[in-house]
Amino acid sequence: MYTLKKSLGQHFLKDENICRKIVLTLQQHPFSQLLEVGPGGGALTKYLLELEEINFKAVELDEEKVSYLLKTYPVLEGKIIHQSFLDIERPFSGNFTVVGNFPYNISTQILFKLLEWRDNVECMVGMFQKEVAQRVVSKEGNKVYGVLSVLIQAFFEVEYLFDVHEKCFQPPPKVKSGVIRLLPKQKPLNMKSEKQFFLLVKTAFNQRRKTLRNAVKGLFDAAILEGELFNKRAEQLTIEQFAELTFKMR
Repeated sequence: MYTLKKSLGQHFLKDENICRKIVLTLQQHPFSQLLEVGPGGGALTKYLLELEEINFKAVELDEEKVSYLLKTYPVLEGKIIHQSFLDIERPFSGNFTVVGNFPYNISTQILFKLLEWRDNVECMVGMFQKEVAQRVVSKEGNKVYGVLSVLIQAFFEVEYLFDVHEKCFQPPPKVKSGVIRLLPKQKPLNMKSEKQFFLLVKTAFNQRRKTLRNAVKGLFDAAILEGELFNKRAEQLTIEQFAELTFKMR
């Protein structure tokens, strides 16, 4: 069949119930174009190929898996992008949905890439290391609330759907997994500019143990920094508060 490559963070889903559950979740929001990230041995792919009238593509870096998939599912001819997800161009013109059991070693980078494509990503259902999934959905005041939480939640509604046990994979990972869903926000956040919002959030969390006043002092005039909000640390601010602060930046 094929070999598993630890260097690519490969842990293949083998639990059919979990595969069906992911596909059912995906179908709750209609789509016509679908990208699967990291199909691996095709556990999810075989169900996705059953969906009718869908323009389907899969991105897979491992040449051995590409050969296996093409041999097992000939219908995939011309539908596999043989590259790293992090290097590919936007796979479709127009809007598309993304699904995958994402390679855990690049999962955060995958989320930031989806953020770049946010104008066209209409839904994402993905499996991540549980710790990463929890960071994406965490709210202010939580110790795992950080840059990833704020930037993703600024543009997407996020939902933690369910846990996935280690035994559902071959080989079993040493960590638990979780499936989350991202949907575009219906009402965009009011901010001065996305560039300033990204700068503020990254600067604030870069020194998360400091008060905001000390962490972001280079971005505001001294008089603005006297405001009460600057007594807080980055993890205590809501996404809306970060957005409001952009209007006071230099």
